[in-house]
Amino acid sequence: MVNLVIWNEFVHEQEDEHVKSIYPKGIHGCIKEFLSDDESLNIKTATLQEKDHGLSEELLSNTDVLIWWGHKAHKLVEDKIVDRVQQRVLEGMGLLVLHSGHHSKIFKRMMGTTANIRWAERGEKERVWVCNPGHPIAKGLGEYFEIDMTEMYGEPFQVPAPDETVFVSWFEGGEVFRSGLCYKRGNGKIFYFRPGHESYPVYYNKDVQKVIKNSIHWVCPEKTSGLWIDRIAKGIDNMERKDPVQPIEVKGYQVDHNYKK
Repeated sequence: MVNLVIWNEFVHEQEDEHVKSIYPKGIHGCIKEFLSDDESLNIKTATLQEKDHGLSEELLSNTDVLIWWGHKAHKLVEDKIVDRVQQRVLEGMGLLVLHSGHHSKIFKRMMGTTANIRWAERGEKERVWVCNPGHPIAKGLGEYFEIDMTEMYGEPFQVPAPDETVFVSWFEGGEVFRSGLCYKRGNGKIFYFRPGHESYPVYYNKDVQKVIKNSIHWVCPEKTSGLWIDRIAKGIDNMERKDPVQPIEVKGYQVDHNYKK
């Protein structure tokens, strides 16, 4: 059983009637609904408005995969929650970042870059090409799939070179974009998937749903991943080994490392 948490800032759906008409249960509710036929998933949701944004230490410690959707409220996510999520990814929790989540604090933290893009809302057709048909995330797809109307994302996408590019998108206006990127950070797998928008019904597209289903299982922790030892992230900032593995004579000059005077 995979313990899955779907996180959504849940702002547009409460402020905008058009968005609410498309996603009446919120984007997180829509995603949960189409994933509910996968009996291997134990699904929970969390939103920005909840205490700790719904991401308590207890919940995250038992989470195998976290889906992240955000857009206009990235800056409202508390840094302590970002720290908490980062630590769990390093330990092995899978992270699936959707669409405008590229500008989320957690994605930029894991990338170490701005993750900036070119974009335009013109209701363009998107053709998503499969770069590696043999990748588990692309299972069950054809050479490409199409989304009738969506927001355009264009290169350059300012992220590090991925471990693998699974999808590349072409848009009606001529732009292209790397729309499915795989990363490994610590013991955790990260997949960024571009399709999805608050004012277009992209998450009802069967191929988009298939990719999200496949990617959940791909980012799921490997059974042999173990724990990522990072005491700094747990508030212990001194990892000096006081005693050597084998007895040795201490030589040379040692400076004072106590920088918190």
